[in-house]
Amino acid sequence: MGLIDRAHVDLDMPGFDRAGTVVRYGHHGRPVLVFPSEQGRAWDFEANGMVDAVGDLVETGRVKLYCVDSVDDRTWSDRSIPLEDRARGHAAYTSWVTDRVLPWLGDDSPGATDAVVTGCSMGAYHALQLALTRADLFPVALCLSGNYDPAHWHAWGERGEAAYFANPSDHVAHLHGDHLDWLRARLFVVLVVGQGAWETHPTGSLPSARRMASLLGEKGIPHELDEWGHDAAHDWDWWRQQLAHHLPRFC
Repeated sequence: MGLIDRAHVDLDMPGFDRAGTVVRYGHHGRPVLVFPSEQGRAWDFEANGMVDAVGDLVETGRVKLYCVDSVDDRTWSDRSIPLEDRARGHAAYTSWVTDRVLPWLGDDSPGATDAVVTGCSMGAYHALQLALTRADLFPVALCLSGNYDPAHWHAWGERGEAAYFANPSDHVAHLHGDHLDWLRARLFVVLVVGQGAWETHPTGSLPSARRMASLLGEKGIPHELDEWGHDAAHDWDWWRQQLAHHLPRFC
């Protein structure tokens, strides 16, 4: 692979005592917002070979990858705080993405619309949740080995409004009316998961992906469930192959 054009920026995170990094790869093409795996950083995608896995798409101007930091250590991964507080932190993180990251993305890719959102493991949850709530910005979600029910992530405490609306396994089941009709016309979700090591235990990714596919199907939201074989593990080796397999379809 040749030298990929790269840029980065640090953007203040309101509600958190630090800035978050965004790293962009590519010079032209459809924007792809990338969430890292649990507690990951913006450069993890590159460090684990994911950028190389789709390097031909980046170099030929078919996609521009925008990789962001997580704050999972202050939200979903912080077992010291109750579920509702984790969900409120998640809402603040989502506001950082929509209010700070996306304007920078827009300046960097003027005129670009209809971005793809993707991620691996917990990043897949972030990708799906963002697409379901902001399909106006992200009409395609490519979710690799996700678990889509934060209530099962060592959660404790009451499940209030914030936790409900941050949990696709809760709120998708109750979608209705104009918003559901709009999602049916606007959104396409790809749920990719293996049947090998760590996809069932301890991550719960395989049963969660199957349940989410069932919920989306019941609501008529366009989607597909792509189950890889019993050798396909919850790991970067397989995510590289899965990303390279699916991303060309959308750029």
